[in-house]
Amino acid sequence: MKMRKLQRKVLCAAIAGLAMLAVDSLMPMPFGSFVSEAQAVVGRPVTPGSVAGVARRTTRRVIRRSAVYVAALPSGCVKTSINGVLIWRCGGIYYQPYDGRYVVVYID
Repeated sequence: MKMRKLQRKVLCAAIAGLAMLAVDSLMPMPFGSFVSEAQAVVGRPVTPGSVAGVARRTTRRVIRRSAVYVAALPSGCVKTSINGVLIWRCGGIYYQPYDGRYVVVYID
């Protein structure tokens, strides 16, 4: 019984191998290649499939806290939201509310 299963597996593998060779001869492609051309180009992070391009689009705005805290905001601050987080923009400096005071944050 086990020998018959082994024979079936070998036969299936042989048929699959022959089918791959037949398809390979019909469609000339480099050996072992499943993609006709590269979707990502090294040094070009804007290409749709590149890791750098995907990372850039998914982490476009990152908020990093500093160690600088202030008790009150300067005048003329504008409330805004970045990635759903409340941020106050005062000129070129960004603040985030934290424990009754404000921490200076950097937007990357």
